[in-house]
Amino acid sequence: MRMLALLERPRLLRRQRHWFYFGMFWLGTVATGLVAVLYARMIDFGYETFLHMTARAPWAPLIVTPAVAALGVWITRRWFPGSEGSGIPQVIASLHDVRDLGPRLLTLRILVGKIALSFLAILGGFTIGREGPTIHVGAALMFSLRRFYPARLRGVYRAGLEHKLALAGAAAGLSAAFNAPLAGVVFAIEELTRSFEARTSGVIITAIIFSGVVSLALLGNYVYFGTIAINGNLPNLLAIAVVLVGVVTGIAGGVFCWLLLNTRKWMPDRLNALRDERPVVFGAVCGLSIAVIGVASGGHLFGSGYAEARGMLGGHSQLGVAYPLLKMASMVGFYLPGTPGGLFAPSLAIGAGIGNTLHMVFGHMQLPMLIALGMVGYLAAVTQSPITAFVMVIEMINGHALVISLMATALVASQISKLFAPPLYEALAQRYLVDK
Repeated sequence: MRMLALLERPRLLRRQRHWFYFGMFWLGTVATGLVAVLYARMIDFGYETFLHMTARAPWAPLIVTPAVAALGVWITRRWFPGSEGSGIPQVIASLHDVRDLGPRLLTLRILVGKIALSFLAILGGFTIGREGPTIHVGAALMFSLRRFYPARLRGVYRAGLEHKLALAGAAAGLSAAFNAPLAGVVFAIEELTRSFEARTSGVIITAIIFSGVVSLALLGNYVYFGTIAINGNLPNLLAIAVVLVGVVTGIAGGVFCWLLLNTRKWMPDRLNALRDERPVVFGAVCGLSIAVIGVASGGHLFGSGYAEARGMLGGHSQLGVAYPLLKMASMVGFYLPGTPGGLFAPSLAIGAGIGNTLHMVFGHMQLPMLIALGMVGYLAAVTQSPITAFVMVIEMINGHALVISLMATALVASQISKLFAPPLYEALAQRYLVDK
């Protein structure tokens, strides 16, 4: 009996290690879903506060937005370096070198800073989304769980434990942010790792399931932009519209990426010097530029653009031809000083604006159809991840009737964008890898 007990002991220990490993992982994904939901509500509350302020005093952003920008730059550089931008480049860089960059870019301090500073930015009306920050927050939260694993377990699972935690957290964050579980899987494969590994697929799917359950329990089973109404009769000129929308959004997205990656080439020397020597003042200048554009537009250019995109999809909002260009300018203005915030939601709004504008050319086509094509095209052009783009848009608009058209538009737009700039997130991630 004693001999049998001695033989069974190693097996029992392996089972305990196994269940502890997955138990901690499951708890982490539940926490990621909870944080994603709370963060979404914080951002919504922040923007509603900004809207109440502008309703009472339309000129207020001319003071508040520059002040918020300057304060955000100062706090970011002083206490939270590494939390700037969308957060996706930091996650990609960390996944490339998780041992060295993970402890610097995926920390609880970064998590707190990302949430607090993006909330501050939306209070100032900045053109930001919450998707990139949620991905960064999810990766940081899951990566931080490595500390709870005993040393002997880290040894047993040393082959990629930290990498799997960060990757699963990022995928779970995106899924919870958009209620788009398929997009979370595809994004992890196409954008974060640029490869498919069978040994990580189960980890990603499990993380998305647990975080998604939390999101569904708190927010319900919603469609991010609502279900679009498309009848079964597709127009004869749909193929031409797909190509034209793909080319236009590809050029627009490619130019946007080029502007973000080549600031030294197009910004005046004085502004480049101001950005290097007095970043807080430079942030205030960018904030003032965003405020002027926003006030002049009647307030439509502030925030992520979610309300405007949903309004265009539903046929309730008719914005001018200049909306996509001005929204792009506002996005560049928020990015330049290093404000924490995402690019996904504003990109979808810009794409919706492009589709709305092209309705003047294809007046016989259903407006929601063109807007959906514009959304997927511009997002694919910015990310150069066409599969992620069309899966995400399909889930956000329940647009299964347009699957082939969305796929084709995303492919055309991403290929056109490559003529202007390399993949944006990968290029930005390289800067962290070089500076490590």
